[in-house]
Amino acid sequence: MTGPEKVVGNPAGLANLTIVGVRHHSPACAGLVREAIERLRPAHVLIEGPSDMNDRIGEFLLGHELPVAVFTSVRDGSLARGSWSPFCEYSPEWVALTEGTKAGAEVRFIDLPAWHPAFSTLTNRYADAELRFTRTVEELCRQFGMDNIDTLWDHIAEIEAGQTSAAELGERLNTYFDLVRTANDTGREPAEPTSEEIREQYMARWIAAALQQSPDKPVLVVCGGFHRPALLRLAAALEDSDWPEPDPVPVESAVSYLVPYSFKRLDAFDGYQSGMPSPGYYQRLWELGPTGAAAALTEEVVRRLRGRSQRVSTADLIAARANGEGLAAVRGHRHPARADLLDGLVSALVSEALDQPLPWTGRRVLAPGTHPAVVEMVAALSGDRVGRLHPDTPLPPLVHDAEAELERHGLAGREAVTLDLTVPAERDASRLLHRLRVLRVPGHDRSSGPDPALEDSTFTEEWRITADPDRLAALIEAGGYGPTVELAAKARLGERVQAGGSLETAAQALFDAVLCGIEDLSEEVLGSLAQSVGAGHEVEPLGEVLAAVLGLWRHDQLLAARQSETLGTVIGASVDRLLWLVESVPGPAGSPAQPRRIAAVRAVRDAVRHAAAGLGLDAVRALDVMARIADNAEAAPDLRGAAFGFGWSLGTPPPDAERTIRAAGTPASLGDWLGGLFALAREQCLEEASVLAVLDDLVTAMTDRDLLVALPALRQAFGYFPPRERETIAGQVLALYGVQDSAWSMIRTGIGDPVVLARGRELDSHVQAILEREGLIR
Repeated sequence: MTGPEKVVGNPAGLANLTIVGVRHHSPACAGLVREAIERLRPAHVLIEGPSDMNDRIGEFLLGHELPVAVFTSVRDGSLARGSWSPFCEYSPEWVALTEGTKAGAEVRFIDLPAWHPAFSTLTNRYADAELRFTRTVEELCRQFGMDNIDTLWDHIAEIEAGQTSAAELGERLNTYFDLVRTANDTGREPAEPTSEEIREQYMARWIAAALQQSPDKPVLVVCGGFHRPALLRLAAALEDSDWPEPDPVPVESAVSYLVPYSFKRLDAFDGYQSGMPSPGYYQRLWELGPTGAAAALTEEVVRRLRGRSQRVSTADLIAARANGEGLAAVRGHRHPARADLLDGLVSALVSEALDQPLPWTGRRVLAPGTHPAVVEMVAALSGDRVGRLHPDTPLPPLVHDAEAELERHGLAGREAVTLDLTVPAERDASRLLHRLRVLRVPGHDRSSGPDPALEDSTFTEEWRITADPDRLAALIEAGGYGPTVELAAKARLGERVQAGGSLETAAQALFDAVLCGIEDLSEEVLGSLAQSVGAGHEVEPLGEVLAAVLGLWRHDQLLAARQSETLGTVIGASVDRLLWLVESVPGPAGSPAQPRRIAAVRAVRDAVRHAAAGLGLDAVRALDVMARIADNAEAAPDLRGAAFGFGWSLGTPPPDAERTIRAAGTPASLGDWLGGLFALAREQCLEEASVLAVLDDLVTAMTDRDLLVALPALRQAFGYFPPRERETIAGQVLALYGVQDSAWSMIRTGIGDPVVLARGRELDSHVQAILEREGLIR
């Protein structure tokens, strides 16, 4: 990097200022920072990073195993926003922090805190700003003959880092960043400052303050290269002003903590928002240089493939290395770059055509169907390193509360646990595990348990508990929701309800509230849900919300969910909206049954059955609406069947069930109509002996072709009966034909796949017809 007196574009009067513009998580840039500190011995090292952590710089220097990150959470009402500032060994910011401290410099972070509105659209402070100006980057890639910004960056920076002077590399990168920034600034109309400009104005104040404090000593600034031109300009403008160090105004709802991070979370191929892909490769590039990194990663790919029982010979390994070196020579690289290495491996190890584009030809998350060898290549270059915090690192109260609660409920160290929810102590343990699940703390997985929307739910749960390496990081990140597991889970559930997502999301959040034993979701949260329900325009998700809220309102014995007035308001709004929507659903006669749509009608039925008296629901209106749907020949068959069973299941028997069933429709629609009927009134159908006799008549009268058409929907319809009731039906059918054998005995012996049998019968009928037509049989 050039000295302070030779900084490219450095305004007059800023001779002591050196700004190293970097790409975040770049080993080449980390080397430039280290060289600048060793050469300049600066009095101040100012780093693009969260200035609210300046009083806690010591926490970074405890001796962690990298990668680690600063996680910041800030609450806005019931919603929380999280942001990360990750560091690994080759991050320029980390090198500036550690090497600057060793050199005796005053080290400070100079960027806005992550809770500032300027970060409202960023989940990662170190997002590559130039990626938002793709036209300029694409033109550079075209001119250099590169696939994307990552291969371009390797070409101009990483592979050349060890072969050129720091001054030459620094000027080259300054030219690159200046070009990107100039293209962004050119032609812009004056307007409100952007989030980038707000951050730059803040960082410039720190620079001005440092220059005033040490006017004759070097000041080194490490920031994203995109910001460098603006900071030089702003620092010059502030040179003669009296600027103290900015003091970030604290926000009561904002918290920041160091968290362990991982290479997987750092990798662009895993969806990371910025920075370099393949962190495992760049870690080795930082440690071993380009030649050593290429050799080590080639061997790692081969080792992983052999571990997956893939045949990779020594000749393949030699070919991969030779291909990578050949590609590097053709592309003008002194040593194989990352893409050279990967392309060489593919050419040597993959012989068949690839169904998916190679992920390193663009910043892509691995797509389904990616070749297994390519998957292993990406995994090898990603690396599996997981950071670890020093034991003395301060942790949020939630971490300690979670550990104490797990110990108190006897869950610490357990691998599997069965909980009886009728036992208060075990129900409390279940609630703790559900709260950790809701907070997305890995290692707490329920394999079976009750569903609050069902009346016949089991009263036991099975849990599997594992020591997940990301558990501590998840707990720290969840600490932004509250100091205890209970309060944090409550806040997280409220956020899910109000996040503006689908009604299905809100419904699942309410189910989880029951399982977590959280009875006092705020009036604001439930009021927001009631408003969303009133504006709902789809039957299926609204039905799921109604089922969820009704589950909360009803199940107060096992799961202690109270019957609150606000829940009742949501139930009433859901029933009113669904009655209007269901009657408006278009449905041609041949439309197939929709189980979620039928479930919505059943939810309305359950609300009328269990909550009409307590909430003043209009049961008469509901019965009238369903009667109209049942008689509407233009309505979908499943809705007509469900509407017919609606009143029957509420104790209003139809005047002529036999006639209605016979007129239910053609073989193509009979099963769909029955699906709706059985979903709501299966008990009544079992009790009414004539129903089964009528169905037997209808099925017997079908031709083999008609039966084949009707059978899939009929099977789906009878799937609403549990096994014991299906046994009862089988016995009744046998009785119709005078067979006295046990129905269970008949079912147990097996009758094969009914669809296969029906197809066989149709084939027999077809062959019989052909033989008769040709006069071969009489």
